[in-house]
Amino acid sequence: MHAPSSSCRCGVSHSALQPCTRAAHRPHALNIAAATLTVAEPDRCCAGDETAVPVADAEPDGPASSTALTWGIRGMDCPACARSIETAVRQLPQVRAARVMFASEKLVVESDSDVSRAVEQAVKRLGFTLHGHEAPPPTPSRWPSQVGLLLLALLIASGWLLGRVTPLWGDRLFVLATLVGLAPVARSAWRLIRSGTPFSIETLMTVAAAGALVLGAHAEAAMVLLLFQMGERLERYAATRARRGVTALMALRPATATRLRDRRREQVALEALRPGDVIEVAAGDRLPADGQLLNVSASFDESALTGEALPVLREPGEAVMAGATSVDRRVTLTVLSQPGESAIDRILHLIEEAESHRAPVERFIDRFSRIYTPAIMLLALLVMVLPPLLGAGAWSAWIYKGLTLLLIGCPCALVISTPAAITSGLAAAARQGALIKGGAALETLSRIEAIAFDKTGTLTVGKPQVTQIVPLAERDDNGLLRMAAAVEQGARHPLAQAIVAEAQQRQLAIPDAHEQQTLAGSGICARIDGVMWQLRAPRDVTDLTPEAQQHIAQLEAEGNSVVILLQNQQAEGIIALRDRLRDEAANALQALRALGIRSIMLTGDNPRAAAAIAGQLAMDYRASLLPGDKVQAVRELRHRQPLAMVGDGINDAPAMKAADIGIAMGSGTDVALEAADAALSHSNLTILPHSIALARRTRAVIRQNIAIALGLKGLFLITTLLGFTGLWLAVLADSGATALVTANALRLLRQR
Repeated sequence: MHAPSSSCRCGVSHSALQPCTRAAHRPHALNIAAATLTVAEPDRCCAGDETAVPVADAEPDGPASSTALTWGIRGMDCPACARSIETAVRQLPQVRAARVMFASEKLVVESDSDVSRAVEQAVKRLGFTLHGHEAPPPTPSRWPSQVGLLLLALLIASGWLLGRVTPLWGDRLFVLATLVGLAPVARSAWRLIRSGTPFSIETLMTVAAAGALVLGAHAEAAMVLLLFQMGERLERYAATRARRGVTALMALRPATATRLRDRRREQVALEALRPGDVIEVAAGDRLPADGQLLNVSASFDESALTGEALPVLREPGEAVMAGATSVDRRVTLTVLSQPGESAIDRILHLIEEAESHRAPVERFIDRFSRIYTPAIMLLALLVMVLPPLLGAGAWSAWIYKGLTLLLIGCPCALVISTPAAITSGLAAAARQGALIKGGAALETLSRIEAIAFDKTGTLTVGKPQVTQIVPLAERDDNGLLRMAAAVEQGARHPLAQAIVAEAQQRQLAIPDAHEQQTLAGSGICARIDGVMWQLRAPRDVTDLTPEAQQHIAQLEAEGNSVVILLQNQQAEGIIALRDRLRDEAANALQALRALGIRSIMLTGDNPRAAAAIAGQLAMDYRASLLPGDKVQAVRELRHRQPLAMVGDGINDAPAMKAADIGIAMGSGTDVALEAADAALSHSNLTILPHSIALARRTRAVIRQNIAIALGLKGLFLITTLLGFTGLWLAVLADSGATALVTANALRLLRQR
């Protein structure tokens, strides 16, 4: 059965947890564009092993004996509900950590033993329902949860009408209405007190309504409870709106897939699919897993994942993301992703992870509310007691004012003001194609004044082509290209792949190379038929002839990247390669300038080629940078002003970590995506200025919400002490403030 929903709403004294260790399911990266999980093989380097890049905010793995248990949750109305569940579960013996993802309605518990029964009982006592993700229960009808509210409204209306005829019976109906409305609130308050959350809105509401009942303010007590329950429904609606994007993302995964085996079609659950399985997707259906297209080209609608409105044509052999829709034909694909590790799963994992990285202002409000709520209760008590003891008035009048103060002082609007805005901001950013890892990253992004860009794969498309081959000895172009391709065979750098692709296009026989080693930041070497061959940057070759240096200068001035092919330290030839700018790069940088943001290009390329690219984009640049130099440059720039670093490669990851915020291109390497605080899902730079503008609007909305919440409380505090504000107006002010800050936050969802 579905337990009655309960709203803890606010006043939760509880700190955020880091992501729990997952025993069975932990996606390692969010490689959206490629839609495959790739693990980079470490390159051997004669300069030594590279230092591993730490992952941001990672929690160290616990003991091998610890297990991670996961449930879905029903009945949460606000982020404070999630924190009350965490507080209750964390108090259980054997529980090492507990984390509730409000957006995806999931509870993850890490423990040293099986505590399933204890966790389920603790959550049930709070009034929430747990369920397994394998078979989530159907969404319950809304009508049963509205019966209490409708009954309460009917009793109040009846009491008002009856009171016009017989005041005594009208007043008795108000008493009955108060008892009907108070019962579920008092029950929720008791549950929260037992679970370790004594200072909640339910506690304040119970004390205020019961006090009003004792003082004889029966009509006001009933009205207070009606307004409170209406405020709960409003908050539930806001939570549903905030979660709608995540829910829609989950709905992109079909429940079953059509697998082809032994020339037969069979319907199987998604969990049964494994890499290598061949599946069939009919026109108009969504892909159940990441797959590689077979046989024929086809168009796919990927807008739900990337925001790209137009269908994308995919050729045989290309990867297609889970959740994409086949537009024009039935297609067959080879499954690439493990169960739970598709593109959709990785995005959901990032959204869940984002909730653990709360903004500094959100953490401050949370800490403030822990002190604020008990302080308001103490102030209300002093208002009830001190003036009558000092002879300043009757006890009943001051007790009434103290009860009113309890309701005015409720921190609900203040507590929800920040997470409502951040959740809306993150959802709007995801809709635009920017996946941001939490409120802290969103707040940092709003303060950015400068952005450092990597060149290859970020400002350029990352697919350079060989433009010219200049022999320096007695070898022809094809001979040089054969040897260069043999040295680069298997390397992942864009220049290496361009050289190999050019050799393959010319149908050259590429010889086998052995002892291949990466020369960090400089080039690569390998042994072919017992002879050592190298591809090096011109700056690392010292014995070039004046004629060769002139060729290099001319090629670099034209915007080419140049590498030198050496045989046993003797220069054999020059290979020039050139990448082209992304189509949207110039417009994106112009939009950043309009926002007052300075752009700097950091590249390992030569100064002349870097100057040619930077000149086209009207930006500053620093060239000939090794990975360590990029980190140093980022640190230097960061000291001057808040800095973001945008990149896509393994070499960019340390620099991204050194910046205030790292932003990865969605097509980048797994290491870069893991190190980043945000990712541009379909590698479109125009998303960047939109995301920064959205982050700034979100920060403005947070400030507006805090001003609304505190301003209204300050105003009604004064009117209460002066005797102008009653109980019903106090709760209306609280619910009204909650409605205002929620509606203000939801405006961000309408940003395009």
